[in-house]
Amino acid sequence: MLTVHHLKKSYNLQLLFENISFSLNPGEHVGLIGPNGCGKTTLLRILAGEEEPDNGHITRRPNLRIGYLPQQFELDPDQSLGELIGCAVGSIEALETDLASTALELARRPADTTLQNHYDDLLLRIEKSDTSRSARILAGLGLDQVDSKMPVGLLSGGQKTRLSLALVLLSDPQLLLLDEPTNHLDIEMLEWLEDWLRESPCGALIVSHDRTFLDHTVSRILEMDPLQGTVREYSGNYSDYLEQHQGEIDRQWAAYNDQRLTIRRMKQDIARVKAQAAYTERQASSIRIGGPDMKLKGFKSYQQGIAKKVAKKAKSREKKLDRYLEDDERVERPRQQWQMKFEFSDTPHLGRFVLQMKDLQVGYGPHISILSDLDLNVRAGRRIVITGANGSGKTTLLRTIAGELSPLYGELRIGSSVRLGMMHQEQSFPDLKRTALQEILPAFSNQTEARSFLAAFQLTGDEPLKPIGLLSQGQQVRLMLSAMVARQCNLLLLDEPVNHLDIPSRAQFEQALDQFDGAILAVMHDRYFIERFAEEIWWVESGRVRVKQVR
Repeated sequence: MLTVHHLKKSYNLQLLFENISFSLNPGEHVGLIGPNGCGKTTLLRILAGEEEPDNGHITRRPNLRIGYLPQQFELDPDQSLGELIGCAVGSIEALETDLASTALELARRPADTTLQNHYDDLLLRIEKSDTSRSARILAGLGLDQVDSKMPVGLLSGGQKTRLSLALVLLSDPQLLLLDEPTNHLDIEMLEWLEDWLRESPCGALIVSHDRTFLDHTVSRILEMDPLQGTVREYSGNYSDYLEQHQGEIDRQWAAYNDQRLTIRRMKQDIARVKAQAAYTERQASSIRIGGPDMKLKGFKSYQQGIAKKVAKKAKSREKKLDRYLEDDERVERPRQQWQMKFEFSDTPHLGRFVLQMKDLQVGYGPHISILSDLDLNVRAGRRIVITGANGSGKTTLLRTIAGELSPLYGELRIGSSVRLGMMHQEQSFPDLKRTALQEILPAFSNQTEARSFLAAFQLTGDEPLKPIGLLSQGQQVRLMLSAMVARQCNLLLLDEPVNHLDIPSRAQFEQALDQFDGAILAVMHDRYFIERFAEEIWWVESGRVRVKQVR
């Protein structure tokens, strides 16, 4: 269906990737993973024809219909929802006209396989252009209740993202190129999209940081290596990739350790031979010849000859070691890639009483109640995930706990020892002109300590000195986390904290939270994270919160 041949792409002097080759087969679903900034989005843009590679080329099946979902999908704010959907589905009349003209042309050239494929494709599109199919897609993405006459500009950010995905699916593509399709999807929508992909005959190349989504949808993984600028292929889903990847690392460590032992033995052997040569030379030098004693002269000359031979042997072995160290097949020490390293340490002691809600009602103003009758408690050290459908009130509850919204009714008590830190879904800083260093410097005695602290969050080089507004979204997330740690918060309120983090950074984030001694309330749709993190789940539904103890 589509084959990539030796692609290369650079921006200015920065090489993104080179010599990338792979194929996508009909009906095959492939995951594309790698750290933020390694070129995944650029590769998808090249495959979609929106950007040109520096070298290499792409072979596509004739008349291949590609549906491309970028991270930022531009929609005309003045068009209505119904108009956009109509354009995506296509006109039945136009399809039938195309079918008739293709049939006439096929009668004249019956052996033309390209025409035959186009005719079959038109038949399939006409068959799928019924309104029930459109309705199923809109309902699955939570857009069925939106007025079709509403201008797109009035939709929320999440609705626009889901509409963009719906438009791509409605266009009936043969190949899907999806760049972070799970953003702004709740668990129910994620499961619907997984089912849709499983039932769809189209192929797909999916960039996603949602590990459970990749486990449920793909049968092959392409990993972009930022160090080599290439792509490596792994069969199976994300969990299969992890197992294979870890096996590679284990084998590389074993080979590297064997290599270290070999180098150590060679160096020890060289040192022993050199010592032997030096000893023999000293023995020869200690011989004192007092007269024409030819025997002593001969013995001394013999000893000196042995010393030279042994020294030559040592030199030869040193050259052999140099060749071994310079060999192209020498095993490099395995490196930890794309990881964010930080720790929550020195957390102030948190009393047993952290947070208590009694008959609590939250919302906006006296007449807009979102959640009511909340009787909930948070104990010290508890890991709680708040989840549920988009718009059900999760963020409203978190903002009320943080003091950003006042309770409408009931009681909300926070322990006296609590130091609360809030991370919003769309993180923001009061002054985007300030640098990362300026943001956390008040918590440290000098700049050296502050920069070392930021380095633990992978903010290195000139990044701490950049204005915050110039940092990537992932870098801003890491900065916000570092600021909470620096303030020694012991109750974290996290609203979709991993949205802009790549897979390795999500894993490192989970490890960091494991080290945190305080309590955590996290709004989350990442099922992989929930399964490994949550001790308690607050399910928000129909204006209530249902508590489920996990462990």
